Amino acid sequence: MGKIFREYSKPNNASSSSTSESSTTSTSITETVNGSHQFKITGYSLSKGLGIGKYIASDTFMVGGYAWAIYFYPDGKSVEDNAAYVSLFIALASEGTDVRALFELTLLDQSGKERHKVHSHFGRTLESGPYTLKYRGSMWGYKRFFKRTLLEQSDYLKGDCLSVHCSVGVVKSHTEGPKIYSIAIPPSNIGQHFGQLLESGKRTDVNFEVNGETFAAHKLVLAARSPVFRAQLYGPMKDQNTQCIKVEDMEAPVFKALLHFIYWDSLPDMEELTGMSSKWASTLMSQHLLAAADRYGLERLRLLCEANLCEDVAINTVATTLALAEQHHCFQLKSVCLKFVAMPENLRAVMQTDGFEYLKESCPSLLTELLEYVAKVSEHSVVVCRHGNEAILDGSDVNGRRVKQRL
Repeated sequence: MGKIFREYSKPNNASSSSTSESSTTSTSITETVNGSHQFKITGYSLSKGLGIGKYIASDTFMVGGYAWAIYFYPDGKSVEDNAAYVSLFIALASEGTDVRALFELTLLDQSGKERHKVHSHFGRTLESGPYTLKYRGSMWGYKRFFKRTLLEQSDYLKGDCLSVHCSVGVVKSHTEGPKIYSIAIPPSNIGQHFGQLLESGKRTDVNFEVNGETFAAHKLVLAARSPVFRAQLYGPMKDQNTQCIKVEDMEAPVFKALLHFIYWDSLPDMEELTGMSSKWASTLMSQHLLAAADRYGLERLRLLCEANLCEDVAINTVATTLALAEQHHCFQLKSVCLKFVAMPENLRAVMQTDGFEYLKESCPSLLTELLEYVAKVSEHSVVVCRHGNEAILDGSDVNGRRVKQRL
């Protein structure tokens, strides 16, 4: 080795001034993350006289990782305009500082002529750059968006309804360094591997009896995924007989779906699982699976079921779903159900279902809350503001604090 090293070493008389140089580059990329929201305002005539500075707000919507809301002032935002104009703004509705964005507020023409009234910040970026919102509650928009007398004679108002379209482009920046490779990374397949382990039935070491059916599983997998199974299988009060653990108050297809999620980290095909293609069967399975997820501490599964049930609210199932939301502390699902039941065209039909009888028996306090909610909706035909899940009537935030609003 010494001889080889000597033969390939640099000669002693080589120039000592020789240097090597390295050069690298990086790129700063600034772009917009775009999104939009359409806000329909029905009962416009009833909103008149609400008061200067009082507003009707859309539900919040997400763009670029931030929540936003549209604010419509039927009597104008400022006293100096003397209620001669309607005002329209877009506001940052989540925590954030120095959020830079582009905005467009469009009042949609409903006659089919497409003569929309557009106020846009997108087209002026070269002149002024994006607008910066400093904190939650900061706004961009127009105090004098449209003169009320002209609005009420225009095609923008049809059937006592206005339709507003809002576009938001959140400005994001990041820096990319040089890449000396291009390797395609496949998506994670750990769920597939664990799912195949369950289907193979190999090396199972625990059995569950559910309504006459037996399911084999792996204790370590169950314990890793569920704190309840962890306590049941490895805790101080663990079950001694793992040859057959009996599961009470659960249907076999529900436990099968629960195991599917634990191993695959995804919901099973509900139609295949139930053998039924109806929406009602899918809703029923989501209800039972939500209760099972809460029972075994599977928060992601509980939220997946809650989201599915929010999408599938219907006359014949909403009462039982509402009771379920109350019992398992699903606040968003509860809000969606209350709002659905309180609609005048739904209330009478819901009260005639068997599920409503179950609701009265299982959650009498919730029935009182529902009746109060219905009375409130009947009394106030225009919702002044909806921010998250709480109503705001005076410009305060959800904690009751006044929100300073900037133009």
